Amino acid sequence: MVIIMSVFITGDIHGNYDIRKLNAKNFDADDLTKDDYLIICGDFGVVWDYRGQNDEEKYWLDWLENKPWTTLFVDGNHECFSRLNNEFPIEEWHDGNIHKIRDSIYHLMRGQVFDIEGHTFFTMGGAPSHDIEYRTKGKSWWPEEVPSQEERDAAIKKLEEYNWKVDYVITHDAPSRIADILLTMIHDYSRDTNEYTDWLQYIDDNLEFKRWFFGHYHIDKNFNNGKYNEMYYNIEWLL
Repeated sequence: MVIIMSVFITGDIHGNYDIRKLNAKNFDADDLTKDDYLIICGDFGVVWDYRGQNDEEKYWLDWLENKPWTTLFVDGNHECFSRLNNEFPIEEWHDGNIHKIRDSIYHLMRGQVFDIEGHTFFTMGGAPSHDIEYRTKGKSWWPEEVPSQEERDAAIKKLEEYNWKVDYVITHDAPSRIADILLTMIHDYSRDTNEYTDWLQYIDDNLEFKRWFFGHYHIDKNFNNGKYNEMYYNIEWLL
């Protein structure tokens, strides 16, 4: 029996704030199964309360679990990292490591390459927040939002194993060259590119890939004929 699999991709959902773009009115999923995947480009945000799962979190995790597809996400900057990194079991899935949130909700860990039906996906979550002054460390902001040097070194080692060639890149932030354009487009002059977007630019300069997807900037825009894709509301059928 041949299983025909589909992969969709979208931007941040921020817990319950933007999750409704995945409802039946906006996303026709009648023909999908758990063998189909929806990838979220960071700021999943459903696992959020530092004290543990509350009723609202349970409701939305149940809501996603009851959808016909399997939900995959890279982490953004707005995640409860104290729980995300410690509460959920690490499992191997399609040649990479995941945190298993529910039976069909997986966090695609940093610096992994997943092989999905012969297509390779490099995943690298994280980004620096620009609103830290309005947040509380350990309650609504965590230093782990920016990948550590150890995580970056492991990511590069993984890419070396694949001879610096993958099909797709899934991140939350964008490489500096694209991030600079996006910040101008959204008229956000309060922040700038940074050492982490510069590191992503290093990846961009050295990696051979077909398309790169990211969130973080809250618009839908593609560059270079769809090679670089800023995702927010749109849900794109990738495969």
